[in-house]
Amino acid sequence: MRVLLVEDETRLAETVRRGLTADGFTVQVEHDGVAGLAAAAGGGFDVVVLDIMLPGKHGYDVVREMRRQQVWTPVLMLSAKDGEYDLADAFDLGADDYLVKPFSFVVLVARLRALVRRGAPPRPAVLSVAGLELDPAMRRVTRGDTRLQLTPREYSVLEFLMRHSGAVVTKHDILQSVWDSNYEGDDNIVEVYIGYLRRKIDAPFGTRSIDTVRGVGYSMRSEA
Repeated sequence: MRVLLVEDETRLAETVRRGLTADGFTVQVEHDGVAGLAAAAGGGFDVVVLDIMLPGKHGYDVVREMRRQQVWTPVLMLSAKDGEYDLADAFDLGADDYLVKPFSFVVLVARLRALVRRGAPPRPAVLSVAGLELDPAMRRVTRGDTRLQLTPREYSVLEFLMRHSGAVVTKHDILQSVWDSNYEGDDNIVEVYIGYLRRKIDAPFGTRSIDTVRGVGYSMRSEA
């Protein structure tokens, strides 16, 4: 199994390299983000171990660019931070797993073997509905050449509607899919977010993508 290790702390990188080699992995080490991205894009690896704080190119930028180039090799990110937002950012950008330094070498090997067994499944295709394109891997929404800036909640509501285009979905359906299961607020919050979306995805372009089905819910038009 071939591992690409991108880590700028040379002593840590050498320790991990030796340990992985002893466990039967073939390891290539790079010490900056630019070289790491070039190696990853060249292919041939079963898994990438990628530090976040790297010289040359930040780890987040490396994984983002890998996914943009459709390099789907599983990525395990390493970080000295353990904040939930750091973890969420890593997954949103296309990482497959995450370890916080200092970490157990035994756990690292177990995680890598799990990722290798899982392989690199096909990533979700770009959704194209009613003149909109939504890229789940990049979390990017565009209309024509214009990239639309959506909040995470707006993005999630839009993705749900696009995946059910042509069908009528209720407020309850959207709440169940997008909001926390413990949400106990007014279901009219969905109406509020539909309004936000219409102002961003339709109003500037003179289009209409989301219909209100009175007394039932909403429907995303399958065609503009």
